Amino acid sequence: MTYLDEILKSRRDTRHFTDVQVPDAVLEKALQAGHWAPSVGLTDATKYYLIRSAKIKKTIKNLFLDYDEKAVALTDNEQQKLAYKALKLEAIEEAPLGLVICYDRSVLNNFTIGTVGSNEAVKFSSVCAAQNIWLSLTEQGYSMGWVSILNYYQFKQLLGLPENMEPLGYFCVGKPATDYNNQPMLQQLNWKQKQKIPLMEEITVLQESRVEKVFFSAKEEMDAAAFANALQHKIDQKTKPTNSLGILEVLAKQIGMVFQTLEPKITKPNLVVFAADHGIANHGVSAYPQDVTRQMVSNFLTGGAAINVFCKQNKIELAIVDAGVNYDFPMNTDLISAKIGKGTHSFLQGPAMSKTEIELCFIKGSEIVTNIAKTGSNCIGFGEMGIGNTATASVLMSIILELPVEDCVGKGTGVNEEQLIQKIKILKKCLNNYQGSEDLDSKLAYFGGFEIMQMVGGMLQAKEANMLILVDGFICSVAFLIAFKKNPSIIKNAIFCHSSAEQGHQKILDYLGVRSLLQLDLRLGEGTGCAIALPIIESAVAFLNEMASFESSGVSGR
Repeated sequence: MTYLDEILKSRRDTRHFTDVQVPDAVLEKALQAGHWAPSVGLTDATKYYLIRSAKIKKTIKNLFLDYDEKAVALTDNEQQKLAYKALKLEAIEEAPLGLVICYDRSVLNNFTIGTVGSNEAVKFSSVCAAQNIWLSLTEQGYSMGWVSILNYYQFKQLLGLPENMEPLGYFCVGKPATDYNNQPMLQQLNWKQKQKIPLMEEITVLQESRVEKVFFSAKEEMDAAAFANALQHKIDQKTKPTNSLGILEVLAKQIGMVFQTLEPKITKPNLVVFAADHGIANHGVSAYPQDVTRQMVSNFLTGGAAINVFCKQNKIELAIVDAGVNYDFPMNTDLISAKIGKGTHSFLQGPAMSKTEIELCFIKGSEIVTNIAKTGSNCIGFGEMGIGNTATASVLMSIILELPVEDCVGKGTGVNEEQLIQKIKILKKCLNNYQGSEDLDSKLAYFGGFEIMQMVGGMLQAKEANMLILVDGFICSVAFLIAFKKNPSIIKNAIFCHSSAEQGHQKILDYLGVRSLLQLDLRLGEGTGCAIALPIIESAVAFLNEMASFESSGVSGR
């Protein structure tokens, strides 16, 4: 066994340290080893921050403790919970030195060799650097422990890291107090046994990759004038002055026409939130870093978001779709996996997605709604989550409605005025850079987002299944606008739940000639407007089915 083999075998994620300080020479040698690590496109995207302050360490420790409690709650059973609590998973305050290893995603502002397949290649480079630092410290008689049980958004805020700097985690550095019997600590404590040999399998058969184009038919509906008159007569004969229930009467007639019955019922209402990341988010168009998409999806899955609350309140079945989040979620989560890629590419530099990917989006969205319709649901709401998707939606709106992009762009997650000006400037440049075909699908592929296009496919399929389609705010309305361009008759099934605070939303509603139900200045997304509006929609059905008529009640008509 060579000396390198011995180091590789002995390397440990250290949680126990002596109080011996880390000499500058040891640290400099280790960081130089990190600098020598492979770096995608030679980007030099890795940066290091040193932490020696006891106050800062204590604050980071508190961040760990907060998320450690969440980890305890997620254990599989009581025995595992007790075993987890017995583990020592950090040495933030004990280790003499703290090291924060970051990757700079602003390098993606320019073309970078090796990142076309995945933006995460930049992150992988920094992980290679962390590995080299670990090996160098071990060779010098020191060690390092990686702490990742943190709220990374708060972590960045506390350290004052620039928006473009993304931390891998907090690393405890010092002289190890034990060698853990020359085995991984988790193995020593019987948490899990590491396999003796690596997993390996040779692939000898090439599988064929096929994407079949999905078609949605624009069905011609029979003349329903006689039925519409019958439905209107029923509404007018209720014990009320004509039109006195306002929009509820309009809704009742629409729902009756969709379901072609005088006694419509909403059954098993569903809401689907499509989540994905956007390459354009790497250019400062959002007030939040891209990783918030992943964080919010996790929040949806644990029931902590606004949409969870409203769906529970109004008895709506909620489904979360990973349409293309830049993260690998565990397989045992209650998540519909429809990942096309780990976020789109930045359309500042080239196409966000390929024609094949857009067809896959339509297929995935269609399949998801088909499965929901099979449960007996006849009402579906659409929501979304994706840092940077207001920028994407604004560009798509600008293209489809032929409006200046500055008339379409809003503050999204809450950018300030200066950031808004920069956002408009970037999106104008993106539009000016486009040199592709003038057909709609070419532009959708160039500027689109995975979650937006999956919603398009889902909405078109909902029309095929003759479901009520609840449309949320700005981004969902842009998706609907695309679906409308492909099948104008979809408008008959759509209910627009609220008018968003995003400036472009009302322009879309005006173009479609529709009126929204609610004016609440919402701009959260997630499908929250749909969930809040459903009780109003159900009220329209209730009065149509249950309210007495003049004849049945003996009340005199006009």
